[in-house]
Amino acid sequence: MHDSHTDDSIVNPGRTKGAPDLGPVAVMVSNQEDLNALRWQLDLGQDHVKNLFMSRLIVGKDLQKDLAVTGPIIGAPYAAMVLETLVAWGVRKIIFFGWCGAVSKKVKIGDIIVATGAVIDEGTSRHYNANGHDLAYPSGQILEATKKALIENDFSFHEGLVWSTDAIYRETRAKVEHFQQKGVLAVEMELSALFTVGSFRNVEVTGILVVSDEVATYKWRTGFKTKDFKKARRAAVKAISTLCQSI
Repeated sequence: MHDSHTDDSIVNPGRTKGAPDLGPVAVMVSNQEDLNALRWQLDLGQDHVKNLFMSRLIVGKDLQKDLAVTGPIIGAPYAAMVLETLVAWGVRKIIFFGWCGAVSKKVKIGDIIVATGAVIDEGTSRHYNANGHDLAYPSGQILEATKKALIENDFSFHEGLVWSTDAIYRETRAKVEHFQQKGVLAVEMELSALFTVGSFRNVEVTGILVVSDEVATYKWRTGFKTKDFKKARRAAVKAISTLCQSI
């Protein structure tokens, strides 16, 4: 854990009155429907639901007492706030489940991506990372467990870099071409910040993404209502359930 005694921050995450004691594993989910699907897949039921900022926090009970899921979550600053709070409440392993846009022409709507690193193009990471790094990385152990969970369920997936941006409406042709040349698979909004904050707080973070749309041809192709996209989200939920039991 990052040493709070050497941390000069005035405002720190902490335990407010009535804050739950969370177990070691939490899933952060970007979309409300996916959050509900994961809740039922993990058999968390409807008890033990709390507000966490603008999200819902569902805490497991009985056999699932070490597990929590929370969402919806969007954007690097908000994702970092939620992660900081989860860590302050006891979480040590975090799985992020979100959507992304294909940047690589090899990646299509309905594909699953496991992020092995994220390009920092959001503002939050800079406040945690004074070394000026361009990339943030997941924890090696939980990354391997993530891939194993997908393989065990016979789900195919891509693994590689993603680009994390604050401005989804500023994905210009020049930027997409630039990141294609760097081998980036997809664009999303949260992972580089989550990886950076996770490293700062000495906790494990991994990310599973489902491709919802494509910008690889420099025109926006959407797939939010397609069968492939919905099928991939169900697959991701099942794989995350497997992952939660294994870690």
